[in-house]
Amino acid sequence: MNTFNTDRRTLLQYGFLSLGAFAGNALLPAFGNAAALNALLTSQSELLPPDQNGVRLPAGFASRIVARSSQKIFDYTWHAAPDGGATFAAEDGGWIYVSNSELDHQAGGVGALRFNAAGDIVDAYPILQHTNRNCAGGHTPWQTWLSCEETDNGRVWECDPFGRNAAQVRSALGVFKHEAVAVDTQNKQLYLTEDQTDGCLYRYTAHSFDRAGQPNLDDGFLEVAEIIEGRVGSIRWHKLPDPLAMTTPARRQVPASTRFNGGEGIWYHQGVVYFATKGDNRVWAYDVQQNRISVLYNASLYLSPVLTGVDNITGNAAGELLVAEDGGNMQIVVLTGGKVLPLLQLVGHDRSEITGPAFSPDGSRLYFSSQRGANGKADGGMTFEITGPF
Repeated sequence: MNTFNTDRRTLLQYGFLSLGAFAGNALLPAFGNAAALNALLTSQSELLPPDQNGVRLPAGFASRIVARSSQKIFDYTWHAAPDGGATFAAEDGGWIYVSNSELDHQAGGVGALRFNAAGDIVDAYPILQHTNRNCAGGHTPWQTWLSCEETDNGRVWECDPFGRNAAQVRSALGVFKHEAVAVDTQNKQLYLTEDQTDGCLYRYTAHSFDRAGQPNLDDGFLEVAEIIEGRVGSIRWHKLPDPLAMTTPARRQVPASTRFNGGEGIWYHQGVVYFATKGDNRVWAYDVQQNRISVLYNASLYLSPVLTGVDNITGNAAGELLVAEDGGNMQIVVLTGGKVLPLLQLVGHDRSEITGPAFSPDGSRLYFSSQRGANGKADGGMTFEITGPF
């Protein structure tokens, strides 16, 4: 059994009652390598009091609010209920942050903030409109954003963060209550989560590729996962008979498929797919090459868990995972090197959730939203930027 590289005081502080909960897992080859954030957070006894924006941060970090729902930014009114997000590098040295809008009745979509190389906002615009409950999604290596509709008839829309090309629905990625997508950059396969109490984990494999070697998202097949050794172990992938779910919901088409309780954020890093399930407060790790899945974090094993309400996931270049809380203590929590450490906390946003965490392309800034802000309403959404010694 692996052991933690930490002392008894830290074990007690973060509730490590079981070494099986989150311990030096072999699935984490990059965690802790040149991990400055890990060292910084470990040195902090606690987060500082809330700043002028209501954000508790470690010493040396600062926050600013870059957008508020209903705020006019250039010609775009920043959307209500901001959710999943990602960043994209621009040719001029700047970057773009895209953010979903989780609204019903074809009021959802995706908005974008464009920053110059100095970090100033120089434009804002929509890249998808008139869709439903755009929850999370996924960044692709070919510089597009996959926006997921979280409805029973939900689809995945491929969006151009630069606003040059119209968004395209990718029906081959299935019709179900989509949550998020991660792209395996080595095998060119996509992994998708489903936000249902009896949801599934899906994998998309393309039949054809473009000239750059990127998968065709309109020409391929969808599979569903079955863990064949109990709750952890090897996975058997079953081809989904009807990805469009014309007669039977996708999650019920393969009786042998394994149920995941409320699939949430998903992230790929160096051969491992990480994803969260909110119903049981777990973070999973699937080693693609070994075809084995394990539980990386399980809140039920802690006396006083630091992380609950697991939701969106992102990561940094060192391989450290950042998990946003839906409820809980309204924190973004770092999983790294056998530790569970709060990076930040929002104060006074108890009726909201933290959404859309994403680093700028150079890793120096972190973006996220409070979906419903301090007033707990969709029009109270706030989008933040964090700077500091990341």
